[in-house]
Amino acid sequence: MIDYDYKIPTSLEEVMGLLKEYGNKATLIAGGTDVMVKIRNTRKAPDVLISLRRLEALRYIRKNSGYHIGALTTHRMLEQSDLVKSELSALHDAASQVGSVQVRNVATVGGNICNAAPSADTAGPLLALDATAVLEGPGGRRRVPLTEFFTGTYRTVRQPDEVLIELDIPEGMAQFGSAYWKHSRRKAMELPLIGIAVAIKLSEDRGEILDSRIALTVAAPTPIRAYLAEDFLKGKPFTDEVLQEAGRIASSTDCCTIRTSLRCEAWYREDMVRVFVPRMAKLAAERSKK
Repeated sequence: MIDYDYKIPTSLEEVMGLLKEYGNKATLIAGGTDVMVKIRNTRKAPDVLISLRRLEALRYIRKNSGYHIGALTTHRMLEQSDLVKSELSALHDAASQVGSVQVRNVATVGGNICNAAPSADTAGPLLALDATAVLEGPGGRRRVPLTEFFTGTYRTVRQPDEVLIELDIPEGMAQFGSAYWKHSRRKAMELPLIGIAVAIKLSEDRGEILDSRIALTVAAPTPIRAYLAEDFLKGKPFTDEVLQEAGRIASSTDCCTIRTSLRCEAWYREDMVRVFVPRMAKLAAERSKK
């Protein structure tokens, strides 16, 4: 039998008190779709699980001088939000493909990000949307760009006594169209073989690429941005040849460290990055018209 204490605080202040009391013996749990699987697979558990399920104040999607998403917002909430679907399309693409409806009803965006799996579905879109993580701890509140949040496979800058409370997306991203592709073997519950998120901003005549963001998952030990490909696109004409070259750059070792795994060969992942960066850029551009 796997044994642990289970605490259900009703406020963030109470969570902080429990983290201070139990320190490294405690683990935070939100939806539990990652934490409980890990406990069952390893047959090991922390001494204390601190549930965040009653912190309803951290479940929200707001637009106010930017976009603000509470850490306990579920993937189902993102999937059903008209605001997310129309203005943060890549995030909607990702959230609607996480697990099953039952999983999406409980799995949270904060948990997906803090678990820091290289394959995290929402990590790519949030990177492409220039998201910032807002953390709360004993020293107060601090903001960390998501590009600096992941430090390794299943590792982040979040300290044991901190709680992720919000993900912020700049207001300027409303000028970008965005799209995400989860490439997998089948239309069912499984991890992506590769994930590609693209956000793009075009000139008024739609002939020039003013700015872009390209994010990849399962292409390195952490979700990453393909900065060289982004730099290449800036100021270039919006043509098939330019987009194909961006895909080639994004798939190169200068941008990522794609590896062979039990699920997929490296060469195939590289090919899919080359193929889907242009496709997602075109879809993002089409969405930006609206």
